[in-house]
Amino acid sequence: MTHETNGTAAQLPTTLLGDGLVTTVQGYGAMSLSDAYGPIDDEQALRTLQHAVDAGITFIDTANIYGDGRSERTIAKIFPGQRERIQLATKFGITKGDGVGKRGVRGDREHVREQVELSLKRLGTDYIDLYYQHRVDPNVPIEDTVGFVAELVAEGKVRHIGLSEPTGAEIIRAAAVHPIAAVQSEYSIFSRDLEHHVIPAIREVGAGFVPYSPVSRGLLTDSWAELDAVAPNVRANFPRFFAENLPVNRALAGEVAAVAQQLTEQHDRHVSVAEVALAWVSAKSAEFGVRVSPIPGTRSPERIDENLRAIGLDLAGEQLLRLDSIAERVVGNRSADPAWTSQGREEAALAAS
Repeated sequence: MTHETNGTAAQLPTTLLGDGLVTTVQGYGAMSLSDAYGPIDDEQALRTLQHAVDAGITFIDTANIYGDGRSERTIAKIFPGQRERIQLATKFGITKGDGVGKRGVRGDREHVREQVELSLKRLGTDYIDLYYQHRVDPNVPIEDTVGFVAELVAEGKVRHIGLSEPTGAEIIRAAAVHPIAAVQSEYSIFSRDLEHHVIPAIREVGAGFVPYSPVSRGLLTDSWAELDAVAPNVRANFPRFFAENLPVNRALAGEVAAVAQQLTEQHDRHVSVAEVALAWVSAKSAEFGVRVSPIPGTRSPERIDENLRAIGLDLAGEQLLRLDSIAERVVGNRSADPAWTSQGREEAALAAS
């Protein structure tokens, strides 16, 4: 089954990330096209994805590991007639293992070459716009892995190189081998550890910034109070959703909801918690001098429209200060395995020094 656009796609503002890569100012995180956050059938997945594209989003982010290739296969269905207008990002480097928190990482040449061919086949395309190293392999120098991907750039299979969850030092080392178009890491009102080392390095090398989980896996949405620590989806693996932590974090989400209510009264329309969260990401990125395209994910066309309403939403200085005070009070690590994040590796290096 393929799906062709009706030619009436909306136009969104664009941003120049790094290495000449231009994307829309907001992308779509396609992990949601798999069952990670609960069951989704193929029809719903395709309808949601096509709605994102029709709404003007051209920056689509996926990975080989999402649904064991299911997300990539869904994306392939929208390519006929519109491949050239889409900036496609996918990833390599995480091996399946026994599930979240128990997976492996590979950054060797054999793995890079094997996985790019598998992704190209599933996607039904002959090039990938942005190819990320999904996690840094501790056993392979990042310079080597980036060099392996640079070979794919020379061959025309990849157009730009990205890094996911690197440390600041790793970004600098990688960029010495090949220009880095984008760095992807978790960043939100609840997760600000990147500001210490990663964001300065992004700025130094001229890369773009692609925050994932900008609404903190659903905590920063209007439905935050409904989230359950034992829900049958990937959230249950993350410490912020553990039974001992979730009540505290729910209460903090309530503080964001209070700002959303302020904006609702100011704009005479409902402004959602997710809109506030996304507007905050854009405001802070501008404050730090980095070009940004966040990639919220959803299984709902309605939520795509909601997220896009954040574009151009301005937060007052007092509102930013209020939101800036929240992260230090969040409880629970942002990752199931801190060693897989830039924060965890930077803290380990500091402890060892």
